[in-house]
Amino acid sequence: MTPKTFLDKQYLHFNQPSFIPTDPISVPHRFSKKQDIEIAGLFAAIFAWGNRTTIIAKANELMDKMGNQPHAFILHHSENDLRSLLDFKHRTFNATDLLYFVAFLHHHYTHYSSLEDAFQPALLNNEPTIEKGLDAFYQHFFSLEDAPARTRKHIAAPSKGSTCKRLNMYLRWMVRKDKMGVDFGLWQRISPAQLICPIDLHVARVARQMGLLKRKQTDWLAALELTEKLRSFDKTDPVKYDFALFGLGVLGDR
Repeated sequence: MTPKTFLDKQYLHFNQPSFIPTDPISVPHRFSKKQDIEIAGLFAAIFAWGNRTTIIAKANELMDKMGNQPHAFILHHSENDLRSLLDFKHRTFNATDLLYFVAFLHHHYTHYSSLEDAFQPALLNNEPTIEKGLDAFYQHFFSLEDAPARTRKHIAAPSKGSTCKRLNMYLRWMVRKDKMGVDFGLWQRISPAQLICPIDLHVARVARQMGLLKRKQTDWLAALELTEKLRSFDKTDPVKYDFALFGLGVLGDR
């Protein structure tokens, strides 16, 4: 069985609605309004390191603190509403970080109707990948005057060499379009063909074992190399194989 045939089979196995409840994508799946999905998805993705049960619980806790109407909370919160966030913490993500995220999202949604604009899709015309969009997001995110230095570690950028795993996962959720009901396909101006496969140590290990990745460091160049290989299997939707590589990586740890 060729690597492509094997990954195609695994993709179909994991890209099912049954995948949703145990994955952070379950958090934005609680919502139907576009902006609520975008905001819930961003937090769920940013929190996505460590135990998945804890990630989901913390993201849902935050949604509860926002009255389960994150877009309305972002736009119309009071000072008293913000006080309810001061005891929130997830690993190294604390109230300082959260208050800045809220301030940024308020600033953004005051000017734009969708978080897709934060990735400046106009920059991406004829671009082979989302790389420039990720760097644009980083610059836009930290454009407010009071951006805390400590919060920068929570938003990755290709220009800093990061794999951008969590943002690439978020983009997969928002951009990929199929009929399986897992990814949302909400955004129209970024193409699935431009997405980069989310890569962490687990995915990198599986990719190297399968001969899909030769680079020894797990960094942005490794993410590009893996995605280029996956693009040879499906040039219009290379990151669909994230389902297979992630699933195999997680199962391999059990």
